[in-house]
Amino acid sequence: MKLTVMQFVSLDGVSQGPGSPDEDRSGNFERGGWFVPYLDKEFIQQCTEWLQQADALMFGRRTYEAFARDWPQITDPDDPFTELMNGLPKYVASKTLTSAEWNPTTILSGDLAAQVAELKSRLGRDLQVHGSSVLAQGLFAADLVDELRLVIAPVVVGQGRRLFPDGMDPIGFRLVSSRVTPGGLTIQTYKNQGRPEFAVYEGSPVVT
Repeated sequence: MKLTVMQFVSLDGVSQGPGSPDEDRSGNFERGGWFVPYLDKEFIQQCTEWLQQADALMFGRRTYEAFARDWPQITDPDDPFTELMNGLPKYVASKTLTSAEWNPTTILSGDLAAQVAELKSRLGRDLQVHGSSVLAQGLFAADLVDELRLVIAPVVVGQGRRLFPDGMDPIGFRLVSSRVTPGGLTIQTYKNQGRPEFAVYEGSPVVT
């Protein structure tokens, strides 16, 4: 399977608490819900198409617990996500969870890199990581991510946890597609190209 990371980020790279003020207040974060004003039908359609490519979902503990609380309560047959979110196999990376009742769910509590590599070796389409930015950082560090799907909101949040924090190993990407929704969201898909090259520009100096 292809490991695909799906992330909502602000212009200044914040990925914490996009969905509501109380989604994630860790670290005294007080500006949650910054993504919501830019939602539109085109974005929802894109998310539906992405989810239809998934053969399994993967989460960190915090995101899993929030989704496991909310998604089983959604029974609207016209909701484009309900059947897929509730029915797809789910994996949650956690060393503290002892049970997970949002079935079908498997807890990954051992060597995460080895377990994810084993999942990727199976036949299938996407193994999708939704949110779970701390988990995503670890997967990038282990060089396990094949594709990154970023949805960028036109807002500077000014505080909060960033998807790519200072000090992480450099990663090169190749842009595969990019478009803007009517609500102002930029949807970008990148392929992981591994460690980037660093070079010195040898052309003519730029005069401004």
